[in-house]
Amino acid sequence: MPRIDPLQPPYGAEAGEQLRAMMPPDTPPIALFRTFAKNLPMTRAMRGWGSYELSKELSLSLREREIVIDRTCARCGCAYEWGVHVAYFAAKARLGREQLASLSHGGPDDTCWTAQRDRLLIGAVDALHDTSDVPGPLWGQLTAEFSEAELLDLLMLCGWYHAISFAARATRLELESWAPAFPAMASS
Repeated sequence: MPRIDPLQPPYGAEAGEQLRAMMPPDTPPIALFRTFAKNLPMTRAMRGWGSYELSKELSLSLREREIVIDRTCARCGCAYEWGVHVAYFAAKARLGREQLASLSHGGPDDTCWTAQRDRLLIGAVDALHDTSDVPGPLWGQLTAEFSEAELLDLLMLCGWYHAISFAARATRLELESWAPAFPAMASS
């Protein structure tokens, strides 16, 4: 049971406008956004940043963005947001079943990761999650592969999805009916 029940239709004028702006056309708003809409000043403030993080203006590619988001949500144990992103973006980001399982339960050295940039993104998310920092050697590897703009986007994207994960988990949002759950952990 959610700790804060998401808004249900019919929505008030301002809530309806905010929810429409947060979703693709003709797509019902997800529970997370309907929960946020219970605090409209917060929702208005978040909208610009959230839109940037999912836009083509972000200096990371769609694939890189989704690796960071999926790994961050998995490390935070946020099945809700992980499932929403996998449902909407995994195919577009060319993330296969093995990679999605690795993002949930594996690591950057799993054989499904052949691109150095992908491995570095996972390592950066793990370091940020575990220590709130990036150690010097990893930072050196990141600067050899990513521009300063990309590094700043990586850091802020990871932090943003920590916040999203915290809100979704603490409010006990139920999974969207159409979103996948975390893959089962591979047996050793």
